[in-house]
Amino acid sequence: MVTAHPLPEGFTEIEVFAIGTALLVEALLGFCLNGLTIISFRKIKELRTPSNLLVLSVALADCGICMNAFIAAFSSFLRYWPYGSDGCQIHGFHGFLTALASISSSAAVAWDRYHHYCTRSRLQWSTAASMMVFAWLFAAFWSVMPLLGWGEYDYEPLRTCCTLDYSKGDRNYVTFLFALSTFNFMIPGFIMLTAYQSIHQKFRKTGHFKFNTGLPLKTLVICWGPYCLLCSYAAVENVMFIPPKYRMIPALIAKTVPTVDAFVYALGNENYRGGIWQFLTGQKIEKAEVDNKTK
Repeated sequence: MVTAHPLPEGFTEIEVFAIGTALLVEALLGFCLNGLTIISFRKIKELRTPSNLLVLSVALADCGICMNAFIAAFSSFLRYWPYGSDGCQIHGFHGFLTALASISSSAAVAWDRYHHYCTRSRLQWSTAASMMVFAWLFAAFWSVMPLLGWGEYDYEPLRTCCTLDYSKGDRNYVTFLFALSTFNFMIPGFIMLTAYQSIHQKFRKTGHFKFNTGLPLKTLVICWGPYCLLCSYAAVENVMFIPPKYRMIPALIAKTVPTVDAFVYALGNENYRGGIWQFLTGQKIEKAEVDNKTK
C-alpha cells in the first residue's frame, strides 16, 4: 500500500500539481529544443563554427537546467524531496552551475556578435573554446561556494527542490549574494547591453537590421530578473511573510530560460535553423555564411 505524503505547508493539492506540471512541461520543451540544437551542431558540418560553439555552450547549460527541472517536477508529484540532505546540496549545486553557465555563455555570444558585426574580426576556435571553458569554470567556482560555507543551499518553499537559501538574510548570505549578483548578473548584463547597443547603432547606420538586438538582454532580465529581485529583497527584509506559493513563481519563470534561449540563439538564427532543418529532413541547406545571428 502506497502512503500519500502530506501536502507542503502553504500549498493546496491543485497548486502542487500545477507547479509539478509546469516544471515538467518546461523541462520537456526546453530539453527537446536544446537537445535538437546540440545534435544538429554535432551532425551538420556547416554549423560547426567557433561562433556556434558558444551557442552550443548555452544549449548545454540549458539542458542542464532542464534536467534539474525534471528532478524538481518528479519530487513535486511525490509531494516531498526523496533524495535526502546530500541530494539537496547536489541539486542546488547543479541548478546554480547550469544557470550561471547559461548566463555567462549568453554574454560570450554577445561579445562575439559585437566583434563580428562591429570590428569585423573572426572568432578563432582556440578563443571560442577558451571562452566556453572559462564560462563553465567561473560558474563552477560560484556554485561550489555554498558547499564550502559561503552561502547555503536549502529547500525551496515547495520543499521538493533545492536552491540558494534566502530565508535567513544574514551577513553570510548578503555578502555572497552581493558578489554573486555583481559577477554573474550585472557584469554579464552590462556586456550584453553595451554589445547589442553597439550592434544596433551599426545596423542603424547601414539601414539593415539583421536581428532584434534587444531580445537577448530582455530574455536575461525577464527570465532571471524576478528571481534576482526576490533574493535581493531577502538581503534587506525578511521575505518569509510572502506566501510560499508566490515565492515559487520567480523560480518557475527562471525555468523558462531553456525554451526562450533556444528560440533566441538557435531557432531564431537563420543559418542555424537551416542546419536543424537539414538534420530533421535531410535536405541540404543553401550555402550561406554560418554565424550566430538571429533574424
